[in-house]
Amino acid sequence: MGVAGLVQSGGFGSFSKAFGLAAAGLIEAEVITADGAIRTVNEKRDPELFFALKGGGGGTFGIVTRLTLRTYDLPETFGAVFATISASSDDAFRDLIREILSFYAVSLFNPHWGEQIAFRPNNVLALSMLFQGLPQEQAEGVWAPFLGWVRARSRDYRFGSEPVIMSVPARAFWNPDILRNLPGIVLPDDQPGASKDRVFWAGNREESGQYIHACQSAWLPADLLSGGPPGALADALFAASRHWSIALHTNKGLAGAPAFAREAATTTAMNPAVRDAFALAIIGAEGPPAYPGVAGHEPDVAHARREAERVAAAMKALKSRVVTTGSYLAESDYFESDWQQSYWGKNYGRLQAVKRQYDPEELFCVHHGATNG
Repeated sequence: MGVAGLVQSGGFGSFSKAFGLAAAGLIEAEVITADGAIRTVNEKRDPELFFALKGGGGGTFGIVTRLTLRTYDLPETFGAVFATISASSDDAFRDLIREILSFYAVSLFNPHWGEQIAFRPNNVLALSMLFQGLPQEQAEGVWAPFLGWVRARSRDYRFGSEPVIMSVPARAFWNPDILRNLPGIVLPDDQPGASKDRVFWAGNREESGQYIHACQSAWLPADLLSGGPPGALADALFAASRHWSIALHTNKGLAGAPAFAREAATTTAMNPAVRDAFALAIIGAEGPPAYPGVAGHEPDVAHARREAERVAAAMKALKSRVVTTGSYLAESDYFESDWQQSYWGKNYGRLQAVKRQYDPEELFCVHHGATNG
């Protein structure tokens, strides 16, 4: 995804719990509208079009050719926590889910922490969390109670490998010389003659050319962590994980973020539910690179549909047990039925008005994008 697409979809990064939405950081944009005009838009010039570009959907209101974005000082440190924990039984896995949610609510529900907590059908909890602004010793101290709880129950739980907790100077976070020395973080460009500085995130290899079978997402409101029936969210996650893996992207949701980040989100077109969501639950399935019509490389459609059914069953299990509040348009179901409300909530009518004003003949038409109707 390019920067313009990131902003127009709303835009999250690993540290959005600290710095807010990409869309909220848009100061000014240059955009070519359907009438061929080149417009520079901001809060004072074409403010409604400016609003629509801040999370109203890419490719819908014009062609964005330039952006001016707000930036922030780097924190002292960035860091990561990686662990996989296997439970010996369904009951033990239920307890583990409750424990990680309780631990998250007390210790990680703040601007320092983001990224993923995943629950898998084989009773495995996978942690891949990133943090900012904490030194190594403090990060280790944060996780000590939870890891100690797991270690004290060795009959019920087993680590896939020793958990990794690491902190590096923030300015070194993208330094290839440092990243290459961290296990499993980056991979080198192995093409002949490639520069040694050319590396990429290891997790992106599976995404390159992948054939997506299904993707569904749902905002989880923060009151699920403390309100409602005790254990309802844990029970919902367990039920969903019986069908397929489900991941909580805790950086995608602004509950727990600083007040400025939550307030800035109100100036964007995104569903206002994002302000009160502590995470985005994502359930997806994909296969290796595949190309319809290319013999020997065509997708296995029957297999893809079976996996899509399991993804749908997992999301149904989640939604039947807890209240969710919409979906994130950049990571959602292609067949989302109530997409207007799901993606934008009360803001959809305002986006329609912008569409009618700047693109009355609907030159720019995208799947599940604002229309004049």
